[in-house]
Amino acid sequence: MAGLQTYSYPGIGEWAKETMSYSQAIRVENRIVCEPTPCGRPRLEQVYRVTTYSTDLKATHDHVVRNYRRWMPGHQPTWTEVGVKELGLDTMHFEIEVEALDPEGAAVAAAAAKVEGKA
Repeated sequence: MAGLQTYSYPGIGEWAKETMSYSQAIRVENRIVCEPTPCGRPRLEQVYRVTTYSTDLKATHDHVVRNYRRWMPGHQPTWTEVGVKELGLDTMHFEIEVEALDPEGAAVAAAAAKVEGKA
């Protein structure tokens, strides 16, 4: 799809891109969609949607709530909590998918695309 920018971080991100053919984050205009690890770029108050996947909801639910309150006090994005039998690797037990608005980053990306002749 034209206009999408994908990102894979050094280490596990590059490994996942090569081994499993997926990116850790993708920019769609002024939105950033991140999985399975949190994105470093958006500020937490820009996050509007979170989906968590856990192989043990009882073990992770309270941890997620506690971290929401710690890291996003006064900000309450939507949250879908999904229990799953297993995730992509045997060592994976918890996964987070985040969507965030990033209008400032979208403007920077658009300007860079113009310079590179992609827009």
